Amino acid sequence: MTTESYEKKRDPARTPEPHGGNRPRSKQPIFVIQKHDASTLHYDFRLEFDGVLKSWAVPKGLSTDPRDKRLALPTEDHPLDYADFEGVIPEDDYGAGTVLVWDSGPHDNLSKDGDNIKEPGKAIEDGHLVIELHGSKLKGAYALQRTGRGDDARWLLVKMDDAHTDARRNPVSTEPRSVISDRSLEDIAADEAS
Repeated sequence: MTTESYEKKRDPARTPEPHGGNRPRSKQPIFVIQKHDASTLHYDFRLEFDGVLKSWAVPKGLSTDPRDKRLALPTEDHPLDYADFEGVIPEDDYGAGTVLVWDSGPHDNLSKDGDNIKEPGKAIEDGHLVIELHGSKLKGAYALQRTGRGDDARWLLVKMDDAHTDARRNPVSTEPRSVISDRSLEDIAADEAS
């Protein structure tokens, strides 16, 4: 996995986004969900694998209800440094808008090949990945299932039925603030403007 596509879309002289190289791999792989108020509000779901953050844009954010199937659109791999990024990406730059870290924490790969754990890269290649999140807002198992291939590849992100399932809970609307700075999108935009 490489961040070459990420780097081609960004000018380090214009955008405050990290450009890689400063954050070492974690002892236990991490996940991060960034709330991103770009051309449309969405959530970027990122999983650490092989030294990068494998990324999907999730328009409606993650759910704690297994009945909800969330569309997850693959995006370019991001550098590990991006896991802590909060700020404003300038107008006329790729992904322009405000970003906050909505949730983060370690994750476990639960993908199986028979009785054995399947390597995450192989699970992604095969189109079915199961991970367990240990975040501040989200906990428990989630499955990513690919539908389509190539340029038509789309993924569905679904909460697995476990002890952390809660059909009544809607953390996307009830818990809007950053888990690292306790700021809102508006706070971050105001801080950047001052």
